[in-house]
Amino acid sequence: MGAGMSEWVSVAAVYLPLMAAVIAGLVNGRRPRTFAACLLSTLWVAPTLLAVQAINCRAGWWVFSGDSVLFHQMPVECFVGWVILWGIVPQLAFPRLALGWVAAIMVLTDLIAMPLCKPLVHLEPRWLIGESLSIVVVLAPALCIARWTYDNTNLRLRSAIQVATSGMLFLYLLPEIVFALRPGAGWRPLLQEPSWQRQIGIQVLLLVAIPGVSAVLEFAERGGGTPIPYDPPQRLVTSGIYRYCANPMQFSCALVMVLWAGMLRNGWLILAALMSAIYSAGIAEWDERQDLASRFGEEWRSYRAAVRSWRLRWRPFDAGPTARIYIASTCGPCSEIREWIEARNPVGLQIVDAEACPLGAIRRMRYEPGDDSAACEGVRAMGRALEHLNLGWAIAGAALRMPGVWQSVQLVMDASGLGPRELVKNTSLN
Repeated sequence: MGAGMSEWVSVAAVYLPLMAAVIAGLVNGRRPRTFAACLLSTLWVAPTLLAVQAINCRAGWWVFSGDSVLFHQMPVECFVGWVILWGIVPQLAFPRLALGWVAAIMVLTDLIAMPLCKPLVHLEPRWLIGESLSIVVVLAPALCIARWTYDNTNLRLRSAIQVATSGMLFLYLLPEIVFALRPGAGWRPLLQEPSWQRQIGIQVLLLVAIPGVSAVLEFAERGGGTPIPYDPPQRLVTSGIYRYCANPMQFSCALVMVLWAGMLRNGWLILAALMSAIYSAGIAEWDERQDLASRFGEEWRSYRAAVRSWRLRWRPFDAGPTARIYIASTCGPCSEIREWIEARNPVGLQIVDAEACPLGAIRRMRYEPGDDSAACEGVRAMGRALEHLNLGWAIAGAALRMPGVWQSVQLVMDASGLGPRELVKNTSLN
């Protein structure tokens, strides 16, 4: 009786959420950006839900039973059903309901459903702790990224979540799937190697990931979109790392997966790098030629004639229009920075005396891209200037402009006496 009931609960765990998603989709119909919203929320739920289950394996908030195929001691049916329930159903069923109400409905549904899943799921006395963690880590971000994508708002936060999602998919979920299908050493090669080797490996991996992460942020800052095909940039992006490589995301992803496979001593993960290369050379290339050529015409064709997908340029492509960086000539350290930049023959960058601006209009080094994109100052301006020099300095500039990095560096510089200052009008300019 118990075994038969477990089988019925396993079937219901996946088919009830699936039916709810289908019915909600039929009732509300197809709306613009719905697919992108569902895709992003699902991609967030899958790895974070598995992470919570990994923690549960140690904390013991709930225990699964039955004869189903297990994934981290969780029946595959439950995993898939939970992903559908939190990743797709609320996006289709409540596209316009306030997020707080949507979250309340999904939490209430889960609180009712979990105790009803006996004998498949045995809840321990502290299971609400695990439920709370799931809500904070899995459900809430999924609802936010879906709603922001649906409404086309909070672009930078969406991009940041997409970067985090990609990292979890390729560095955590994909290896876990490989470990489940091909049991072996798992994470032990990484965890048991000497600390210095692990630290060097992680640092190299982060360095290789910089171009891909920078490309995502560039899409948001300069293009007004994201890498998701159903949420694309509204402007052609040829700045930043795109001055050197046309597909830095796929290129970076492939290199990261090769390094990760080496650190985990798992050859199967190299297939992910191969798939990334095949995707870039096949589907992505074809989609670009169809979509970007029709949207941007000659601008895109001239760019792709000079910048290739998997062949890096050393010197940047001059995308135009010419950017400007304002550096004070009456400031000793600033003038040294100016001389250093000029000595490296920047491409597509004009250096202007900050004193030429009206008094009080500028207090830090300022970079203006030359189009309708926002200007930036201080450390970020310096990071932008570096992209006009060569590939090595462009990667350094991209790292310098990362969220959290530039704020920290700016704080240190300000505390060291290199903060904002009032300029004196340079009479030699008159």
